[in-house]
Amino acid sequence: MKNNWEIKKLGDVCDFQNGFAFKSSDYVDSGFFVMRIGNVQDGYISLSDPKYIRKSYKAFDKFILQSGDILISLTGNVGRVGVINEEHLPAVVNQRVARIILKDKNLVQKKFLLYFLSSSYFTEKLTEAGHGAAQQNISTKDIQNLEIFIPTLSEQKHIISFLDKAFANIDKIKNNAEKNLQNSKELFESYLQSIFENPGKDWEEKKLGDICDFVRGPFGGSLKKSIFKKEGYVVYEQQHAIYNQFTEVRYFIDEKKFNEMKRFKLKPGDLIMSCSGTMGKIAIAPDDIKQGIINQALLKLSPHDNLHKEFLKYWMESRTFQDDLKIYTKGAAIKNVVSVKILKEIKMLVPKIQEQRTIVKKINALFLETRRLEAIYQKKLLNIEELKKSILKRAFNGDL
Repeated sequence: MKNNWEIKKLGDVCDFQNGFAFKSSDYVDSGFFVMRIGNVQDGYISLSDPKYIRKSYKAFDKFILQSGDILISLTGNVGRVGVINEEHLPAVVNQRVARIILKDKNLVQKKFLLYFLSSSYFTEKLTEAGHGAAQQNISTKDIQNLEIFIPTLSEQKHIISFLDKAFANIDKIKNNAEKNLQNSKELFESYLQSIFENPGKDWEEKKLGDICDFVRGPFGGSLKKSIFKKEGYVVYEQQHAIYNQFTEVRYFIDEKKFNEMKRFKLKPGDLIMSCSGTMGKIAIAPDDIKQGIINQALLKLSPHDNLHKEFLKYWMESRTFQDDLKIYTKGAAIKNVVSVKILKEIKMLVPKIQEQRTIVKKINALFLETRRLEAIYQKKLLNIEELKKSILKRAFNGDL
């Protein structure tokens, strides 16, 4: 910070207004957009998962937002800041979100304030002022007591101009990296789909039930939390299929219970598929898997000798199978896969086992190359975010 910069409390520069505790039971299909914590993201307002409310509270007018209003999150990932614009209106501010209103635009430019609120200095100080272990909370009083460094208006304009240009260039680089990341994912998915959409002449049509053994996890009542132990035989869950990992385990059963439920035992080479909520995620049990059983939210598939386990996994991950799975899905709020009986009837075109091995080898090679490219683009995106933080830090250290 330069010597001629003023130091003031944010409460001297801005007014803060807490949102209103609107009742979720009052949400309607249309009306005023309720700006909740999840709508305030890093630097923008998200319109995902919209909730609406009609004008029905006495003090309603006080919480109506205007274009240009600055919002800040007060719970969880605290300090996220976004600006309201015309596409977000009409809208009201909800609890645990605050509106920030500049007192004197001749003292602090709004854009300068926004950049300051996005700086690592502010977010670090805000985190230090937060309360709560599991979920952090801050109050508007906490924010008011934090300091802001204020240069002259001409220097503020210089800083704003520099940051606008720098971030515009950075955003171009970021957009290109995001496109490249998406393209690499789509390349693999397209290649995978092309294999199953263009089968060889000698590929045979088979029902899944004729080339795999199916076991759906036990009814939930069979695995009550009261029977779980601190160690023993593993109870595999949806997370193991969704994240393709078998080492992080939460639940265990003893040997007696394991022997009672051996039908649900997971063996090396078996496939598991998530069957509730996040559906259709598939993983292959590794050779060194710990002994255990599947829970009620998983389906276990054991391929026969003439079906390569990885060929089956790739086919199940392709749109060919995933589209069929959506057709056979039931449940409104939480989706659930229908009965094993129906899944067994889904048809699959299968080449000879040797050709399956060749295809799997090619897919694996492209998969590894895709993952290598994705890692490069992910690292680039992380570096871009670090660069933005570094530039902001320089700006508010007075080094521009």
